[in-house]
Amino acid sequence: MDSFFSNRSALIIGGSGGIGKAVTLVLAKTGAQLYIHGGHSQTRLESTLQEVQQIQMTMGLSLEQQQHRILLHPITGTESIPTFLEFAPEVDILVFAHGPFIRKGLSQMTPEDWEYLTIMNLAFPGALVSAYLEPMLRQKWGRILLFGGTNTDSIRGFTTTTAYSAAKTGLGVLAKSVARIGGPANVTCNVICPGMTETEYLDEEARRYALGKAPGGILLQCEDIAETALAILQTPHQNGTIIALDKGLVI
Repeated sequence: MDSFFSNRSALIIGGSGGIGKAVTLVLAKTGAQLYIHGGHSQTRLESTLQEVQQIQMTMGLSLEQQQHRILLHPITGTESIPTFLEFAPEVDILVFAHGPFIRKGLSQMTPEDWEYLTIMNLAFPGALVSAYLEPMLRQKWGRILLFGGTNTDSIRGFTTTTAYSAAKTGLGVLAKSVARIGGPANVTCNVICPGMTETEYLDEEARRYALGKAPGGILLQCEDIAETALAILQTPHQNGTIIALDKGLVI
C-alpha cells in the first residue's frame, strides 16, 4: 500500500469528472481520506466514490476503515460560496480542478458572462484558499493545487476566451502569494495549466478544435496530468510555480 498521504485528508473541487476525477483516483492510491466535490451530478459523485473505495480495498483498507465523503454543492454565484464554506470539511490538501468555460468574441461578452466566469474561476478558488490557508499555517503543513486554463501560465491576449483566461491567469498571483506566506510553514500552492485534454466534457466541435491545436494532433490524457499533479503535491520544494503542461502548445 502506498501510504504517502495516509494520515492526510484532501478536498477535490470538481473531483468527479475530467482531470479532477483523475486526481481523485491517484490520491486514493496514496491512502488519503477524500472529500469529493461535484456541482451537478449525484450519480457521477457516487460512481467516483465507488471507484475510490475499490482502489483502497485492493490496498487492504476495508470500507469500515475508509471515511470518504461526497459533496454535491453547485456554486452559482458569490452568494453560494459562504454556504459551501460553512459546511466545508477541514482538510490538509486542497485541489481546485473546476473551471466553467465560455467561448465568445470579446465584444460579445455580457456583464453576466464576466461575473460568472470570474466568480467561478478566480473568486471561488480564492475564497477557498483564504479559508484554508490559516489552518494550514497553524499545523505547519498544507498543499494547494489549482488548475489554470490552456496558455494561462503568463499574460497573453485572447480573442474568444478573454474572461475565462483572465480569471485563470489570476490564479498565478494567488499561488505566488500563498508561497510567500506559506513557504516557511511548509504550505505550498502551485498552478497547473493543462493543454488540450481528452475529457468527457468535449463535444464533437470542441474535440475537433482541440485536436487541430494539440501538438502532433494528440490530446493529453487526464491520467497523465493527474500523475504530475500528485508529484507536485508530494514535494515540499515546489512552491508558487505555474506549470504549462501542454507539450509546447501554441494557440
